[in-house]
Amino acid sequence: MLSEPTYLAARMVAPALAVHFAQHWAAAARLGGQALPPPPPAALLEVVIDVAFWASLRREEGRPPRISLALLAPEAAGHPLVFAHRLRLTPQALIKLAPAVEHAGIHLGIGHDDEGLYVWGTATHIPPVCFVLEVVEPGLLVAKHRRADGFGKFVNVAVLRGDQVRVIDEESRGLADYPDLLLSLPGIPLPAAAPGEGADVDVLLELARAMRAHGRGGLVLVVPPGSEAWRDSIVQPLSYPVVPPYNGIASLLSEADHTRRDWQENLLDTIDVVGGFSAVDGDTVITQQYDLLAFGAKVTRTAHGTLVEQLVVTEPVVGSSATIVHPAKNGGTRHLAAAQFVHDQHDAVALVASQDGNFTVFSWSQAMCMVHAHRIDALLL
Repeated sequence: MLSEPTYLAARMVAPALAVHFAQHWAAAARLGGQALPPPPPAALLEVVIDVAFWASLRREEGRPPRISLALLAPEAAGHPLVFAHRLRLTPQALIKLAPAVEHAGIHLGIGHDDEGLYVWGTATHIPPVCFVLEVVEPGLLVAKHRRADGFGKFVNVAVLRGDQVRVIDEESRGLADYPDLLLSLPGIPLPAAAPGEGADVDVLLELARAMRAHGRGGLVLVVPPGSEAWRDSIVQPLSYPVVPPYNGIASLLSEADHTRRDWQENLLDTIDVVGGFSAVDGDTVITQQYDLLAFGAKVTRTAHGTLVEQLVVTEPVVGSSATIVHPAKNGGTRHLAAAQFVHDQHDAVALVASQDGNFTVFSWSQAMCMVHAHRIDALLL
């Protein structure tokens, strides 16, 4: 018998999660191929989230847990580690197991029977469309699942932070009521989530993850290839120009076979190399073909430019709305620099990673004639 959850946000988000996983499971079932675990009902999801939340607020030897839970049977996991005795899913059980499963890629396997939910062991290989709940930090949980093509990180479905629930908007990226703003976004689509949807490589999203991973904050300016206009918005001379431009990402993208595991790993490693330069003080400049031109640059207003005075802010979350704010209210100096750069260079894009984990994409909205700041940190947790 399932215990009665006491975390209100779990009850709020469970029905939406159940619908998401049922829809993706149905799409995968129509295509055939790999056997997938059945979509979980809202009641099970609610209990898993509830237990994980209360576990996240506890500490073992002074340390909060960092764990990942996967809702599936052992036979659905690849090479599972199975405990001789099942452990009932309780906050105390998760706290005790947490030190052994903190490494990335290890999930605690969660099953259920007539007596409720239990931990059966660990899994490192789980199928697509399998419900995964990650405890990121105290009070912060992320519901996700693995991409069908296996490329890059998991697909985030919802983020829960205390009493705040943010469900990712797959269809319109939170811009259903703002079609003009949707057109102004750069090529950062949500990853393919179900088998058969293709293995589109979302380089900018992976670059965003690489920038966020080093935790130092950073600013990447994405400019048109062959253009020199961006230099008018940069303090000269450049501190660290790259000559010739580093084209590692473009070279890999030009290869014909994108399905090889070594190709995917090489691309992610190369993206990490470029993203690593964003940790250097200053701004990193790449082209829209992902060639690295310079790092450690400093943004300045163009000689005949005007100060950016307002921008529109959105995020890819269900129920969110666009707001117009002064740039100073949207972040620190990196955000101001990014907004000013795009304000002066309309054909450019700026990516900003904050030290606190927030991530914003700046682009120019032709329809609204202002800078569009799209916060995507909910996709990156």
